[in-house]
Amino acid sequence: MDFEGYCVKCRKKQMIKDGKVEIAKNGRRMVKGKCPVCGTNVTRFLPKEESK
Repeated sequence: MDFEGYCVKCRKKQMIKDGKVEIAKNGRRMVKGKCPVCGTNVTRFLPKEESK
């Protein structure tokens, strides 16, 4: 499944490259990966209905 997240360095939404679903310390699910343009880490929290 492909995810789109906001890259702070590029200042626009990019598709997350090699995204992996992880669980944050507060219990929320999130996708972590790299920006395909600049290689910066991109994190996106998932809504409840999309995380299942």
